[in-house]
Amino acid sequence: MLKDEKIVVVRGGGDIASGTINRLHNMGFKVLVLEIEKPNFIRRKVCYGEAIYEKEFELEGVVSKFSTSIEDIKKIWSENKVPVFIDPCMKIISKIKPDILIDAIIAKKNLGMKKDLASLTIGLGPGFEAGKDVHVVIETNRGHNLGRIIKKGRAMENTGIPGVIAGYGKERVVYSSNQGVIKVISDIGTFVEKNEVLAYIDEIPLKAPLTGIVRGMIRDNSFVKQGLKVCDIDPRKEELENCYTISDKARTISGGVVEAIFSFFK
Repeated sequence: MLKDEKIVVVRGGGDIASGTINRLHNMGFKVLVLEIEKPNFIRRKVCYGEAIYEKEFELEGVVSKFSTSIEDIKKIWSENKVPVFIDPCMKIISKIKPDILIDAIIAKKNLGMKKDLASLTIGLGPGFEAGKDVHVVIETNRGHNLGRIIKKGRAMENTGIPGVIAGYGKERVVYSSNQGVIKVISDIGTFVEKNEVLAYIDEIPLKAPLTGIVRGMIRDNSFVKQGLKVCDIDPRKEELENCYTISDKARTISGGVVEAIFSFFK
């Protein structure tokens, strides 16, 4: 069934995608991550796509590594690592010929995904119609159906409301108040008080909406547009380790992906 080393291409190396990347790599799949040239990760410490900036990135014992060619990708696989390749249009698909293709960029719309690009195609979240754009869709909206496999139809539309932590939902997410280059003052893992300066965007201060730990922060010196999500605060100061580990949401979604794969190839 899955005894041979199947190739899985995961489109996107963000925090939700990384839960799936980690699990499939640990199961013995050859996983290739496709990213854009300059991705903006908020939860940077749990994103395998960070290899684009760091060249190598380790998360929960699995290492991703920036790659520049097919030869490079194969070499990284031989090192038991996960290659990350810049290819937003998925041009490498025709050369790699993956068994499984997963769109995990969570764009909330279909950006070029087609059902016939691999033996099994999976879309995470809204924007895909199971049976038309992809073979299956995995529900990514928090709640009773999180991680559910959808074989016909679509996932729930994005609510735009962050998950509630210790009674805080939308209040814990910080958006840029203006356009410019961000200078980070309080990076991931920092404890901040309400109204403390988190960063400056072209000298305009960005303040913490509540007291807690900075769980996510966009990369220092990034150019940001007005209204872009740039920071995420966890009000639970005792949960520092959560800044550096895969979330419950990402793990649950990865479970749905694995179930879909085993059901398809049984």
